[in-house]
Amino acid sequence: MLKQFRSVKHADVRLGRLTILVGPNGSGKSNVLDALRLVAESLNTSLDQALRNRGGVGEVRRRSQGHPTHFLIDLEFTGTDEIPGVTDDDEVVWGARPFGGRYSFEVAAVAGGGYRVSKESCRVDDAFFEVVGGALKRTSEAVMPPANDQRLYLVSAAGLPAFLPVFEGLAGITVFSPVPDIIRQPQTPDLGDFLVRDGANLASVLQRLERTESGRKTKARIEEYLRVIVPGMQGVRREALGQWETLQFSQEVAGGTAPWRFPAQSVSDGTLRALAVLTGLFASTGSLRGPIGIEEPENALHPAAAAVLMDALREASERRQVIVTSHSADLLDRDDFSPDEILAVRSVAGETVVGALEPGGDLALRERLYTPGELLRRDQLLPVERSGDPQ
Repeated sequence: MLKQFRSVKHADVRLGRLTILVGPNGSGKSNVLDALRLVAESLNTSLDQALRNRGGVGEVRRRSQGHPTHFLIDLEFTGTDEIPGVTDDDEVVWGARPFGGRYSFEVAAVAGGGYRVSKESCRVDDAFFEVVGGALKRTSEAVMPPANDQRLYLVSAAGLPAFLPVFEGLAGITVFSPVPDIIRQPQTPDLGDFLVRDGANLASVLQRLERTESGRKTKARIEEYLRVIVPGMQGVRREALGQWETLQFSQEVAGGTAPWRFPAQSVSDGTLRALAVLTGLFASTGSLRGPIGIEEPENALHPAAAAVLMDALREASERRQVIVTSHSADLLDRDDFSPDEILAVRSVAGETVVGALEPGGDLALRERLYTPGELLRRDQLLPVERSGDPQ
């Protein structure tokens, strides 16, 4: 649930394994993803840094009549944690432990452009804490770290085993918006543990995949999809350039006896974006696979490649939650969508409305009368207002 976040006054939505946020340009689709990204950034760096990256709390809380001074992010979640066990032969084996709970925090603006965490709470299984005004009010644990109103308490609480899976799952949220011009530039190598938002370290991530058998299988799957999206494409690998690195592609060329090799500078925007999206979808790390968000993955792709991209999104959603923003009828032009996978987004008088499809669109999809793409072309993917009346 979101309240007073950017253009969202109130949104209470359910995100499934695969969720497509569909709406016109400027409707606020990216703001929904940005709320998830803010959670991850706040846990990985600090709340202060996450707010500064967005221009301060004044740019995050919704601007409207009545001047709301706070915003709220409230998440209900389920997940699976990997836990060690020991067999009778003293062999360590790993098992899965399901967990579920809720985490929320409210940030209030204060005079002078500052902020404070006015409320924060977490519940996972039987463990819980509640912080109000920078003071710990309630908790299930015997010993807890001190709290203050300038940072999220979950960062400190993650030192306790009960809250660590929540921290890891939420900190593992990733939202991608690959930038081809940045991917083309030679980059300083890094560990490649995770793909950054703009795809800059794509070469390092692919190099990391080459180091293990499971990673090589993942890379082969990425290249398999890429070959379908880009006919003639054979593969891609990291290429060292002194202290820098870049990408090198191999592709069949008419009359050639062997694939020709091309640097990233000679490859189209669509190919680079497709590679980054596929890598973000499949090259996950860690025992907890946090949700992944992708902003308009179909950008710069030929319409015929949309079906292949949709297949990749579906396959990835079998292992981790996938949330996508789109206004592409080509991406949605297939009859295997459930209405539960589509969230319609509209801007009404400057307010973002996010919700399930209104009854007519819901029925059309359930009865397979139209594809979501056909409804989008007719401008018939509309959300239900919170009151339950069609918007």
